[in-house]
Amino acid sequence: MPSDSAAPRLPPRSFAILSAVSVVIALGNTGMQSVLPAIGRQIGFPDFLVAAIFSLSALLWAFCSPIWARRSDRVGRKPMILLGLIGFMISMICCGAVVSLGVRHLAPAMLVFILFLGSRALFGLFGSASNPATQAYVAERTHRDQRTEAMAGLAGAFGLGTIIGPAVAPIFVFPVLGLAGPMFAFAIIAAVMIVVVVRGLPETWPGFNKAVPGAAGRGAKPRPLLRDPRLTPFLVYGFLLAACQTAQGQTLGFLIIDKLHLPPLQAQGFTAVAMMAGAVAGLLAQWGLIRMFRMGPRDLLRWGAGIAALANVMVAFAPGYSMVVIGYALSSLGYGFARPGFTAGASLAVSHAEQARAAGAIAAVNGFNVVVAPLFVLLYGAAHPAPFLLNTLVLAGLLAFALFNGVLSDASDVATTEDEAAQASFERDKEGVSV
Repeated sequence: MPSDSAAPRLPPRSFAILSAVSVVIALGNTGMQSVLPAIGRQIGFPDFLVAAIFSLSALLWAFCSPIWARRSDRVGRKPMILLGLIGFMISMICCGAVVSLGVRHLAPAMLVFILFLGSRALFGLFGSASNPATQAYVAERTHRDQRTEAMAGLAGAFGLGTIIGPAVAPIFVFPVLGLAGPMFAFAIIAAVMIVVVVRGLPETWPGFNKAVPGAAGRGAKPRPLLRDPRLTPFLVYGFLLAACQTAQGQTLGFLIIDKLHLPPLQAQGFTAVAMMAGAVAGLLAQWGLIRMFRMGPRDLLRWGAGIAALANVMVAFAPGYSMVVIGYALSSLGYGFARPGFTAGASLAVSHAEQARAAGAIAAVNGFNVVVAPLFVLLYGAAHPAPFLLNTLVLAGLLAFALFNGVLSDASDVATTEDEAAQASFERDKEGVSV
C-alpha cells in the first residue's frame, strides 16, 4: 500500500471532470453576462436593473452555499455537484424563454424583468450547490503543499469558461431564437455535463467527517464564520476583491457601448472580445505564472490587489476601446492571482474535516459581492470613471491589508497534529470503501 505522501488523492480523471463542471458554469454565466447589456437595452430595461438581475440570484447563492456545503458532508460531494448542474440547466431554460418573450415585446418590460429575475434566482437557489462541493472534493484529496496549485488549477478552469462563454455566445444568437439562443445552448451543454458527472466521477466517502477523530471539533458547534479568526481575514479580503471584479465586469459592456457609440447588438461582439482578453489574462495567472513562480497565498494576495488597482486606473481614464481592453486584461490578471490566494488561504487555514465549511464560506462571499454591483452601475451613470476609481481605492486598501496584516500568512504554518491524523485516517479508511 502506498504511503500517504505518495498516494494520489485526486486522480487526473476526477480533476478533469471537476474542472469541466467549473468550465460549464463559468461559460454560462459570463456568456449570459456578455449579452445582457444588449438584451436589457433591446427590451427596454434601465441599466441598473440589468445588473440587478444577477443580484437576487447572488444573494440566494450566498445564503444557500453554506447550507449545501453542510449537506455535502452528510450525503457526499457528487449529489451536490449534480444538484448544482441541474439548477443551472433549469435556470438557463427559464431565462431563455423569458428573453424570447421580451425581445419580441410579447409582454411588458417590467413583467419580463420580474420573470427574468425569478428565472435567474433558480440558479442562486440550486446552482449554488456545486461550487462548495467541487472545492471541498478537491481540497480533501490534495496535500497541503499542493493545495494552492490545485485551487489555482480549479480557478483556471473557471477562467477558461469565462473565455469560452463570451466567445461562443454570439455564435448561439440564432436567427429564430435571437438573444435567447445562448441560454438554451448553455442548458444543453449543462445536460451533457450532468451525464458526464453521473457516469465518470467517483463519489467521495460521505462518512469521513463522522468517523475521523477530531472531525468538526468532536461534535462541538462551530464558531460563526465571521467570528472565526482563521477565516475572517480571507473572507473580508475575498468579499471586497470579488465586489471590485464583479462591478468592473458588469459595467464593462455599458462602457464599451458608450466608448464606441454603437447600437447594443453591434457592440456586443466588442464586449465579448474584451471579456475574452480578461479571461485569457486570468488563465495565464492561474495555469501559468502561479505554478511557474510557486506563489503562496500571501504573495498572491499582494500581487493580485496591486496589479488590479493600477489596471482600474487605466480603465477609468482610457481614451478609447483599446485601452479599455488592455486595462481590463491587466485587472483580470490581478484578480487571477488574488482569487486562488484567498481561496487556498481559507482552505489551508482550517482542518481537513472543515473543508466543506470553508468552501461554503468562500462561495457565500462570492455571492454576496454581486449584490453591490447595481450601485456601481448607478455610479457609472453619474460619472463613467467613478466605479473604476472606487475600485482602485478599495484594491489599494486590500494591498495594504495584505502587506501589513500578519494573519494573512502562508497557511502552511497552521497545520496541526489533529489535521495530520485526520488525513491519515481518511486515507486508510478510504481504501476500504468502494467508489
